[in-house]
Amino acid sequence: MAPKVVPCPHCGKAVEWSPASRWRPFCSERCKTIDLGAWATESYRIPGAERDEPESDERTGATERRERRDK
Repeated sequence: MAPKVVPCPHCGKAVEWSPASRWRPFCSERCKTIDLGAWATESYRIPGAERDEPESDERTGATERRERRDK
């Protein structure tokens, strides 16, 4: 059975989906790094509603407890 072939998410080049494909699903380290950089600079975004509300009291409470514990 032939291994599945998928397109590189960055450049579209065909990539064999097998352990021999070191950077899968990317065709190369370069394409992988470019994609990672896009996530790191927030070029990719997952759609969702904007939040106008401040952080929840639950998160703030945990931070305050940690600060008191560390004193």
